[in-house]
Amino acid sequence: MPVPTKTIKTSLFAAAAAIAAITPATAHNHQHHHASQAQTPNIVETAVSTGVHQTLVAAVQAAGLVETLSSPGPFTIFAPTDTAFAKLPEGTVATLVKPENKGTLTGILTYHAVAGRVTASDLTTLIKSKGGEATIETVAGGTLTARLSGDTIVITDAAGRATAVTQADVDTSNGVIHVTDGVFLPG
Repeated sequence: MPVPTKTIKTSLFAAAAAIAAITPATAHNHQHHHASQAQTPNIVETAVSTGVHQTLVAAVQAAGLVETLSSPGPFTIFAPTDTAFAKLPEGTVATLVKPENKGTLTGILTYHAVAGRVTASDLTTLIKSKGGEATIETVAGGTLTARLSGDTIVITDAAGRATAVTQADVDTSNGVIHVTDGVFLPG
């Protein structure tokens, strides 16, 4: 069932602020505890540390996906920034993070995940080998379409919305993150 598009921003930002207040302390303790090991952070730890993915982290926590995205994977995650989430119609995020919408939220978040470690170079090679357009299957089961616009990888979701990868190949211990300037919606 589609979530009313007029309903996301306020609550999600409140949730993000609450999580941001809790999570950095945990991340700091974790880093302090393992400081001598110089361990590469996982996808969730990396998203927490960027400062521009608070909404995504809040959504991942609301969907109960922290453990999954902290597992060995590997995963490729297209990670919308807080600004990307803010582009959604007002109230959308607030509605999605409500417990009764956990299934819908999980579906949207897993639509941003691909099994395996897919680098920008892998994507570029695939796009070129497929004549300029490659279809990628997501963990959610839906597909995304990848194209090149100059040197920029552009991902189009099932609803035809195009989103640019603004920062590629953020390496993590259990996969790779590609930062996007938009949120993918499955339909």
